[in-house]
Amino acid sequence: MGNIKVLIADDEEDILEVMAKRIAAEGYAVIKAKDGEEAWDGIVKESPDVILLDLTMSKRDGFEVLKMLREQPPSAKWQPVIIVSARAELDDMKKGFSLEADHYLAKPCKIEDVLKAIRLMLSLIPQHKSNSEIKNEGN
Repeated sequence: MGNIKVLIADDEEDILEVMAKRIAAEGYAVIKAKDGEEAWDGIVKESPDVILLDLTMSKRDGFEVLKMLREQPPSAKWQPVIIVSARAELDDMKKGFSLEADHYLAKPCKIEDVLKAIRLMLSLIPQHKSNSEIKNEGN
C-alpha cells in the first residue's frame, strides 16, 4: 500500500501533523500542504490518489483548489477529494458537492472517520478508470 499517495491540505499545523502521522501509520505516502498554493503544487507534482482538502486556507481556499482540479485536471486519473472542514453549513457542503467533491467531513471529526473515508475513496477508484488507464494495465 506504500504506493498510495494521500495529499493533506490544512492551514492548521497541529491538525496537519496529527492527520499526516496517523495516515502515514496506515501505510500511505503522505504529501503535506499548509495552504491552497502548496496543495495545488502537490496535486500537480505528486499526482496523489486521494486529496484531503480544508476549505479555509490562505493563498487559495479549498473551493478554488477543487475548482482548478476539476476544470483543469493535471492527471488523467480520477482524484477523489474529501473536504475536511469546520465549515459545516449546508451552503458550504452544497458548494463543495457542486464543485465535484467526493466526500465531506465536518471538523471536529475522528481520525478513524478520515481513514474510513480514504478507504472508501480508494475502493471507488476502479470504477472511475478511463479506458486508456484500463488498457495500460494490460501491458
